[in-house]
Amino acid sequence: MAKKLDVNQMTRSATFNQTRRGLMFGMAGLYGAPALVMAQNAASPKNANTLWYRQPASCWEEALPLGNGRLGAMVFGRVGQERLQLNEDTLWAGAPYTPDNPDARTALPEVRQLIADGKFKEAADLAGTRMMGKPLKLMPYGSLGDVLLTFSGATQPAQYERQLDLSTAINSTSFQTDYGVFLRETFASAPDQVIVMHMTAEQARLGIELAYRSPRKVKYPSADYHGADGLTKQTPVDWLKTEAAEVLSMGTTMAADGKDAILITGSNEPGPDGKSGLRYALRIKLLSDGKLKQVNGVMTASEARTVTLLIAAATSYVNYHDVSADPVALVRRQTEQAATKRYELLKSNHIRDHQALFNNMSIDLGSSAQAAHPTDIRIAAAETTQDPALSALYVQYARYLMISSSRPGTQPANLQGIWNEGTNPPWGSKYTININTQMNYWPADPAGLGACVEPLLRLVEDLAVTGAKTASTMYKASGWVTHHNTDLWRAASPNDGPRWGLWPCGGAWLCNSVWDHYDYSRDADTLARLFPVMLGAAAFFLDTLIEDPKGRGLVTSPSLSPENSHPFGTSVCAGPAMDRQIVRDLFKNTLEAARLLKQQPAMIDRIAKALPRIAIDQIGTAGQLQEWLDDWDTQAPDQRHRHVSHLYAVFPSSQINVRDTPDLLQAAKNSLRQRGDLATGWGTAWRICLWARMGEGEHAHGILKTLTGPKRTYPNMFDAHPPFQIDGNFGGSAGVLEMLLQSWGGEVFLLPALPSAWPSGGVKGLRARGGLSVDMKWRGGKLISATLQGPPGAAVRVNYRGTSMDVRLDEKGNHRLHVPAEMV
Repeated sequence: MAKKLDVNQMTRSATFNQTRRGLMFGMAGLYGAPALVMAQNAASPKNANTLWYRQPASCWEEALPLGNGRLGAMVFGRVGQERLQLNEDTLWAGAPYTPDNPDARTALPEVRQLIADGKFKEAADLAGTRMMGKPLKLMPYGSLGDVLLTFSGATQPAQYERQLDLSTAINSTSFQTDYGVFLRETFASAPDQVIVMHMTAEQARLGIELAYRSPRKVKYPSADYHGADGLTKQTPVDWLKTEAAEVLSMGTTMAADGKDAILITGSNEPGPDGKSGLRYALRIKLLSDGKLKQVNGVMTASEARTVTLLIAAATSYVNYHDVSADPVALVRRQTEQAATKRYELLKSNHIRDHQALFNNMSIDLGSSAQAAHPTDIRIAAAETTQDPALSALYVQYARYLMISSSRPGTQPANLQGIWNEGTNPPWGSKYTININTQMNYWPADPAGLGACVEPLLRLVEDLAVTGAKTASTMYKASGWVTHHNTDLWRAASPNDGPRWGLWPCGGAWLCNSVWDHYDYSRDADTLARLFPVMLGAAAFFLDTLIEDPKGRGLVTSPSLSPENSHPFGTSVCAGPAMDRQIVRDLFKNTLEAARLLKQQPAMIDRIAKALPRIAIDQIGTAGQLQEWLDDWDTQAPDQRHRHVSHLYAVFPSSQINVRDTPDLLQAAKNSLRQRGDLATGWGTAWRICLWARMGEGEHAHGILKTLTGPKRTYPNMFDAHPPFQIDGNFGGSAGVLEMLLQSWGGEVFLLPALPSAWPSGGVKGLRARGGLSVDMKWRGGKLISATLQGPPGAAVRVNYRGTSMDVRLDEKGNHRLHVPAEMV
């Protein structure tokens, strides 16, 4: 905890150096805003949906994220120099490209024969030479650089607090020095498409230099980020820390743009193929009641009472094959339009827009004394203390991140959502579609954020176009395919190398994900959009599935169980369990979509005939669910592998479940125990979801405590893969919701895996399949009330503690469940 500082020891400095790229202004007094109330008591009650800290961020993993779906900012809350690290969701490397490799078509039968002959390493080598995309690497996500605000006369604060209110999506930094009391509020507005920072002061005048730092490579933290005590490794807080703006990178320009704004323009990073095709623009506009002037490109404002910065950013990206937009015109229009509105109107419009999504769901899992501590202290102690409210906060934080990184019309959330510090992000911060992108959207529909799935549906529609070229060029197949990664340009070919990339089920899994989205909403327009892409994905597998030489059914070849090597020196194989499970779901869902839409294209009959011929899941000699077609599991080199791909059938699918397939479920449990509970952040999150789906609430909760603790969560609550990947946040929150409510196999399961750590609580607005919304309360570990809302007259089967009840919603679409005493 930070101790109160002696103001007599504070240093005073009234001067600072200007730079030729600087923007200076003075600020005095509080104008147009109520007096700032400082938190005098460190243990004062907080909004349950608030992250808060007693010191500024010392690194990126402690800064707090803001986003409007398209623009992202990381706010550090520093006293001597504020740092805003910025992102725009279309600022990726490269230019439109098609990496399909025509040599793959002739290599395909040779690779298949080598696999059939058991020559797996030779098959992988041949595939690496002739079946991979060109270029081999896809394009990485980028960064927009940093805005640095250096404050003159800054001194160590006697009191300090920064926080992120998830319910308003506003970051605030407040502190007091012997000069006065200071407040900064920052948010990313979706209605006005700008990032807003509003600064006020009491009893003080400030000088501020605004500098811009170009996008650059950075060093990302490794697994040793945390010390042995679980706390973040920190040196004493550097309250007055500053960083140099450095020289603008090549191709980046910065200049005054009118009397009260600066404009930065540049080009994106070249991709692995050496091409750069995007232009970007960043405009920062200053609103102040002081005197403004420009001298040699330096803008100053003096005698100001309040200052508001409006930041807009854009690129020339229109879509994956069109980069003709005018980013300069766009950022000028956005900042000028926002400037016509008073700050309080910008703020109220932002809050109203955010809460239209955020307030769709609430969750209460109980509380404890831990809830009174700052967020970083709670995370550090999560594994060894009881803090049920931290689990609820984790869910709401994931919902906040979803709203902030995925909105209708934006790009989907990538490996880091929209927040990325450098031009060299881990794993390219791409769309990894052998688990990670799908996991990003696991909590969206259950948590009342179905609207945020729209970018994922557009991604699938784009890939159905680019993937059709890949299917034809590389497989001589109809329909469409994509593999384990894609990017802004919708690349669909195998990439990175055969060990990872020679997996043809990425598109099929995405189709199953957006089918789940439909199944929650039952929206007819969504189904109409989805059906053609599902039909195309199914067509590819009708053309490429082959008969297993040993007569076990239809299988994929070549393929792999994502990223996991089998005992024969590679991952490349035929017919891994995950593929068979994914294709089985794809075929089943496509048949159901055709039935609902009353469409019977000729292909539907072929799908219906192929579905039962897919090779079935097998139980191995060790009692495990086999990951491969053959019983290789116990011989695999990595018995604790992060991926649990063969358990797709348990979650997110429900092919294997507690009700219908007890033997296969027990085999899945055996496999999961062998894998262990701790993996990467997202791997740990998947394990929570699996144990919850299996009804093992205590086991799931035990893993959740590890996920939310310092091994797998940074102080700002970002998931620690490590380094940061956002999928762990989304997957972990989905696991919490799975403990409380499940819907599969035509039933809605109430409190199916409630752990003893949450004996009393309640949820409102949890979603279930069939267009249902569920409110519940429980006490002493027992359900005391439940209300269903959904389509008027809908029949619903509800299951509580193994007993099912059939209920029907009334003419208004409501039903209050009367739980029989014997069920409680």
